[in-house]
Amino acid sequence: MFAILLIVLYAVIAVSIVLRLLINGVRPSKTLAWLLAIFTIPVGGVLLYLLVGRNRRKNKLLRLKSMSQTEAAIPTHLPSNKVAQRHQKIIRLVQKNNSFNPSNDNEVVFLKDGGATFNSIFSALDKASDFIHIQYYIFEEGQLADRLLQIFYRKIKQGVKIRLVYDGIGSFSLSRSYLKKLKEIGVEVFPFLPFRFGRFLRSVNYRNHRKIIVIDGKVAFTGGINISDKYLKGDKTLGKWHDMHLRIAGAAVEDLNAVFLQDWQLVSEQEIQSSKNTTSKSGGDGSSIVQIVSSGPDDDFPVIEQVYFSIINGAKDYLYIVNPYIIPSPAILTALDTAAMSGVDVRLLVSENNDSQLVNWSVRSYFENFLMAGVKIYLFPKGFLHSKIMISDDEIASVGTANIDVRSFEQNYEVNAIVYDANFVKALKADFLTDSGRSNQLNFETHLKRPWLDKLKEGVAKIFSPIL
Repeated sequence: MFAILLIVLYAVIAVSIVLRLLINGVRPSKTLAWLLAIFTIPVGGVLLYLLVGRNRRKNKLLRLKSMSQTEAAIPTHLPSNKVAQRHQKIIRLVQKNNSFNPSNDNEVVFLKDGGATFNSIFSALDKASDFIHIQYYIFEEGQLADRLLQIFYRKIKQGVKIRLVYDGIGSFSLSRSYLKKLKEIGVEVFPFLPFRFGRFLRSVNYRNHRKIIVIDGKVAFTGGINISDKYLKGDKTLGKWHDMHLRIAGAAVEDLNAVFLQDWQLVSEQEIQSSKNTTSKSGGDGSSIVQIVSSGPDDDFPVIEQVYFSIINGAKDYLYIVNPYIIPSPAILTALDTAAMSGVDVRLLVSENNDSQLVNWSVRSYFENFLMAGVKIYLFPKGFLHSKIMISDDEIASVGTANIDVRSFEQNYEVNAIVYDANFVKALKADFLTDSGRSNQLNFETHLKRPWLDKLKEGVAKIFSPIL
């Protein structure tokens, strides 16, 4: 009798999932894949769907957008900068999704690798006088975490308010003793969707991948670098981790702070008013126009995917991409192929080594297609290249936390900074050319002759690409 009840319960759950897929399914291919999994893998198919398959945009399980942001009037004006005017479609796209406007006169400095990044961060933290907002996907104990603890202790003694958010899964190794020390010195600290059995199935697949530091509303940092000593010392398997971060001073800092405060309100249930102004605003002493774009699984549209798609389609001369996880959606794949076949100089700089073999083989499963279309691929051989950069035509650059994969587009909370500044883009381009010059360029004919076992691994990994 008990077995019959279990079978009936399982059948009810399976039927309800099938109905949900038919009603809310986004892409027919994805819906069909889940239907096959549910019908061909007893129990396992249902569990897998509950873990990673549900459509957050339909369910709206979380709502991070504040009313001030979602109801903000979108201005019709554009910056006077000619470069920004040529990219008005992207500007309006972000405005429509996030209500974040481009801001003028920002000072933007790119910080390459951990040494330069943390020297700049620690210097800025030492000057904090009002508040420090800090948010990371990975926050690991070690030399960097100890240094931050010392700075926090000193700053709190000076009356600085410190708020910290860490991802509950990405920072799973963070010990109770370290968290206790943070709280004892006065840091307000909360996890984002921590590992809890009661809500494990509905939250484990949705992670906060953002990296944000905001200091006094004047200086901010964002990019790909986490709080981890591997950015200074490397690790035994991959060696040194290479990455790109940004230091921003100017009005764009307010928008990064607004992103942080949305997350803070969710995890702490405390609402803090931001000084964010949705009208046109001037920045600081710099010359860069910057527009912040954030995305999450409960937004109405995958805005960062849309931005990447628009940058790719808008490229006329060149498109250079640095990213460790290029597992493109069908739209991005088509856009990259089309750009390359239309004569745009499309180049991908990818780490030769990866922190996941399954991800590595999934990334490589697209190489043959890219090479056939005329995309140039460079494998960075030393350490692990973790940067997330897209630059085009000496005019526009995107630097941030989002990879080029379904996880970043559909399942993670991400944030990027779009910079409309020829000088800044040219500097990033020069850095790209330096790194690609140190890398190994793939040859199409040689790549076709790779071992059949490699092709098999790629084929198997590609099956799992939608959930990686």
